Amino acid sequence: MEDAALPLTNRWADAVGKGGHLADREICRCFDQHAVRPPHLVRFHGQRQDTESSGWRRLLELVEEAAADGREVFRPLVELSPAERRQIVTLPPTIAKLVEVKHLILYGSNLVRIPPEIGAMTNLQEFSPYTSHRMHWFPYELTRCRQLKASTVSTRSLYGNRKIRPPFPPLQPARASTRDLDLMSPDPTMWGTDVIRACSVCDRPIAEAGLHQVWISLRVGTDVLPLLVNACSQACVDALPAPPEGYVPTPHTGGVGIVQSRADYA
Repeated sequence: MEDAALPLTNRWADAVGKGGHLADREICRCFDQHAVRPPHLVRFHGQRQDTESSGWRRLLELVEEAAADGREVFRPLVELSPAERRQIVTLPPTIAKLVEVKHLILYGSNLVRIPPEIGAMTNLQEFSPYTSHRMHWFPYELTRCRQLKASTVSTRSLYGNRKIRPPFPPLQPARASTRDLDLMSPDPTMWGTDVIRACSVCDRPIAEAGLHQVWISLRVGTDVLPLLVNACSQACVDALPAPPEGYVPTPHTGGVGIVQSRADYA
């Protein structure tokens, strides 16, 4: 007699939070995440974080609590109501304090960006922003998490993914000086981020140098991720590692003119 089939289990059951999926995120229409379409111009999400919202204030508290007790698994969104989860479009730079966290769970978030301070989470081994469908890219600083070996990402939501190859947003021209740029409050629609402090490669203050933004696709954890690099010089861009086979082979500035391999289209 054959063994009875084991019941299916939902490994994310404890990552959903109060109220399940009741209006806890916005629908993303940047590109069709299910089918191959002709390339069209894609822009960054320009939404800024409301730092006066109840969800943001609670998130700040949760980060401090996690830093204080040295927890190894951090799933902050389960502590928020659906309305509060929808208020969160980024994480606070204080995540740099989470040096003991080994698994960061951001399942089903409304996030559109993650700050470069995630690179300070040096013990991070697993990263799970699964079903965060507005999260199309990650900061290059994520590569500083040297122990990161596993990730669970909705890859069809990523710029340049091998399944549908959506285009990357075009980046701004390189600048030899940032003197005329408000680095503490750049337009995220243009620059992808709402603050630019240091070079993604050498960590030099951007304010003391220039700004060279490029895209690069690299394996981080289990997945190949599109990474945004804020470099202080062309030398730092030249120091970037080579992307894996099947992706744009060099750092690039995005836009519909970038040729991506189509051999792996689903």
